Amino acid sequence: MGPYEYVVEQIDGDYAQLRRTDGQEDEPKLVARALLPDDIAEGTKLRYEMFEYTIAEA
Repeated sequence: MGPYEYVVEQIDGDYAQLRRTDGQEDEPKLVARALLPDDIAEGTKLRYEMFEYTIAEA
């Protein structure tokens, strides 16, 4: 499954809104912060693969 590339658009308490960077989805995806790496911030690029989010290499 994947890989898919996302960017963190907004962090709101225990949730973050992610947007796919390849343009396949128009709506942001709401994801629980518990499923994301601890050190994310707005603008962080993430990679989703094998049911796991990791910070994407620049």
